[in-house]
Amino acid sequence: MIKDSGKVVCITGASAGIGRATAEVFAQQGWSLALGARRKEILDELVLDLTHRGSPRVVTAALDVRDAESVEAFSRSILKSFQTIDVLVNNAGLAAGVDKLASAKTSDIEAMMETNVLGLLRVTQKFLPQMLEANHGHIINLGSIAGHVVYEGGGIYCATKHAVEAISKTLRLEVNGTKIRVSNIAPGMVETDFSLVRFQDSEKAKAVYKGMTPLNGHDIAECIYFAASRPAHVNIDEIVVMPVDQAAVHKVSRKSE
Repeated sequence: MIKDSGKVVCITGASAGIGRATAEVFAQQGWSLALGARRKEILDELVLDLTHRGSPRVVTAALDVRDAESVEAFSRSILKSFQTIDVLVNNAGLAAGVDKLASAKTSDIEAMMETNVLGLLRVTQKFLPQMLEANHGHIINLGSIAGHVVYEGGGIYCATKHAVEAISKTLRLEVNGTKIRVSNIAPGMVETDFSLVRFQDSEKAKAVYKGMTPLNGHDIAECIYFAASRPAHVNIDEIVVMPVDQAAVHKVSRKSE
């Protein structure tokens, strides 16, 4: 049954992980989807499945949030297809490496800053004016528990997610008086390709979740949809969501095998 036919959600980094799960959850609720990712061919492979799940329309376009021209082309394509969007999910993000600040690779620093901070800002600046003109819209940013605390070997990643937290709070102040909503979703440990991208080693990636039950992409997607589906006068400022086995960044209960 289509519940929200006529509404449009735009999701960055939609080809895998939380982004893909978010597309699936919104499709099941009858939303039209505007999907962006660097791997457009994977997005195109998802269209039929998302349509079967209930989405009345799925539009895909290549998007590299680190590239200003790519962001410009993506936003033009999406706004040409839909004229307006109801929700923007700034999901594209990554962690690269676990080096301490003294030895962090410049390439890793730049990748995280360009993707998690500048990329988020680039996309937001392309869709926010349309929302302001319509006096309608919702921006949902993917933050992290790392936006609240720091840990050794995660200084740059934590800095980017603290930035996402600050951007979300600032934007909420700046759109106050309009009907635009701003939310920040801050997960703890989620098992996706995140750790594989970070470590570039499948065994090290698996070890992150050894002996515990992490969150999965759909757990976070459901939080995103919850925030987006509240009545228009309700703004979910932030959702901090952790697996039961994780009490803090540094405290995880693991069962011995």
